[in-house]
Amino acid sequence: MKQTAKTTAMASLITAMLIFGTIGIFVHYIPLPSSVIALIRGVVGTLFLLAFSRARRTPIRWAAIREQLGMLVLSGAVIGFNWILLFEAYRYTTVATATLCYYLAPVFVILVSPLLFREKLTAWKLMCAAGALAGMVFVSGVLETGFSGSAELPGIVCGVGAAVLYACAVLMNKKLTGVQGLERTVVQLGAAALALLPYVLLTQRGGIPVGSPAVIALLLTVGIVHTGVAYALYFGAIQALPAQTTALMSYIDPVSAILLSALFLGQMPTPSGWIGTVLVLGFTLLSELPVGHREKV
Repeated sequence: MKQTAKTTAMASLITAMLIFGTIGIFVHYIPLPSSVIALIRGVVGTLFLLAFSRARRTPIRWAAIREQLGMLVLSGAVIGFNWILLFEAYRYTTVATATLCYYLAPVFVILVSPLLFREKLTAWKLMCAAGALAGMVFVSGVLETGFSGSAELPGIVCGVGAAVLYACAVLMNKKLTGVQGLERTVVQLGAAALALLPYVLLTQRGGIPVGSPAVIALLLTVGIVHTGVAYALYFGAIQALPAQTTALMSYIDPVSAILLSALFLGQMPTPSGWIGTVLVLGFTLLSELPVGHREKV
């Protein structure tokens, strides 16, 4: 019985990672401002997770949420603007490059944690961070074209900016206690939507564009499937799996994003890009391996 539950949890986690890995493809085909996509994602995702919680008869513990409300709202706002930068990155560069930029977030967490949490920055962690950052130099293409010749530079800047904001959200979440994963996500998605609403109203003076039925279908897919369903599967899985397994399986997301964008969008990385891909994913993965596993690598 226990093995069956673990197998189900693993299948749920892999499915969630594969869903996350396809979001760039869907956003690529939505001809709306990134802020609008992010806003709708937050609203639809929040509503779905509230309905999911109700259907599972898992009550939201609002008393626990009130104790951490300030940090939850602030981290949710950061997540919302993080989405905007990530979606902008998809527009200015390939899904693969934007995803790799985004996966620098663990590197930024490693570098800042000693200052905020007094965690020891070991030589191993520092080497992994340096290796991942070196990989981004290859991904950016500046070694081949220089900064002025890199047409993808705006997308890379947006992707790295998204990684910085996501790292901030991760660090804020480390401060949160007593709030479960699903509850935390519901509040943060709702806070993201509320924070983005005035920004969207100010920047979209002609009104919030709706789009064609096909665009609406894509928006609902991003909100329901890539946010609601994926997060529900993710939080259901991590309760039954070791943290290390969850961290390692998370790399299905960027790998699938790179392969699927090449397959469906024709966005094939350059030879330099492939080298950078291996360095970024390889060193971020190594940074999360426990000491016992490092000796086997």
